[in-house]
Amino acid sequence: MSVATTIDQLVDRHLARLRGEVGVSPHTAAAYGDDLARFARFAAESFGVTDAARLSRELVLAFQAAEAARGIGARTQARRLSALRGLCRFAVAEGVLPESPLADLRQPRQPRRLPGTLGGGEVERLLAASDAGPTPLRDRALFEMLYGAGVRVSEAIGLTVDLFLARERAIRVRGKGDKERIVPLGRPACAALVRYLEGERPRLLRDSRRREVFLSARGTRLTRQAVFALVRRVAARAGLDAPLSPHGLRHAFATHLVERGADLRVVQSLLGHASIATTEVYTHVSRAHLSRIHAAHHPRERSRRAAASRRPRA
Repeated sequence: MSVATTIDQLVDRHLARLRGEVGVSPHTAAAYGDDLARFARFAAESFGVTDAARLSRELVLAFQAAEAARGIGARTQARRLSALRGLCRFAVAEGVLPESPLADLRQPRQPRRLPGTLGGGEVERLLAASDAGPTPLRDRALFEMLYGAGVRVSEAIGLTVDLFLARERAIRVRGKGDKERIVPLGRPACAALVRYLEGERPRLLRDSRRREVFLSARGTRLTRQAVFALVRRVAARAGLDAPLSPHGLRHAFATHLVERGADLRVVQSLLGHASIATTEVYTHVSRAHLSRIHAAHHPRERSRRAAASRRPRA
C-alpha cells in the first residue's frame, strides 16, 4: 500500500523542481512558496485536508473566496491561482491526481494599470541626484542602466563583470525563466558603467573573487531591497513627489521608446517579454501621447484654443 503524499510534501517537491529544472527566479519561487503554503494551511485548518490526492476545484474556490473576504487584491489572487494551477499539473505528472481539477478554471482578467511615467526632465533630475550620494559612480551607473537599458532590478544586481560587453556597448542579462538576451547600452550608460568599474568598484571590492558589477559599501552583492531603498532616496533628493521604484525606470524606458516610434517587437526584445501581449500595454501610453501632441500642435486645435481665449468671460 503506497503512502499518501501530503500537500506540504507535494509543494516542497514542486518548488524544488521550479528552482532546479525550470529555473524560475528566487523571487518568483519565494512568492509561489508563500502562496502555496498559505493554501496548504487553509486546506488543513478549514477542511482538515492534508492529503494531496484530495486537492479539488471546490477547495481552491473556497480558498479564493476566503482570501477575497480578507481583502486580498485581484493581482495577488491571480498569482495564487497560477501557483495552484502549476501545483495541480505537477500532481498529475507525479501520479498523485488523475487529472487537474483546475484545467478549465479561467484566470480572471486583470485591469491593465500602468504607473505614471517620468518625463524627460524628471529623468535628468533623477540622474543628477544620483551623483550626490556616498557612492556616486556606482549609483549613476545603476540608474543609467535601469533607465538606459530597461532591465529588471533582478537582472541589474545579477550582472557580472564578464557580461558587460564594453566594445559592443551592450550587456548580456539573464531574465525570467533563465532566458538570456543581449541589451544595448547608450553612450551615457556605457560611459557611466566604465567610470564606475574603473574608479569606484575597486574601492568597494573586498573579495577579488566577487564578479557582480554592483557592490554594496561592504563589498557584498547589492540586494533588491537596497536598490529599492536607493531609488526612493534619490527620487526624494531629486524632488519627485510620486513614489518611484526600479520598475518605474524600466517603465519610463519602454514608454519613451514607444512614444518616439520604436517598433513594438524591438521593445519586446529589449524588455525580455515572452509575449508581445505584455509589451502591447505600452501602445495605450503611446496613443495618449499622440493625442496630446495632436491637441497641442494641430492647426484646428490651436485655432479653437485661440478663439476660446478671446471669448469674453461672464
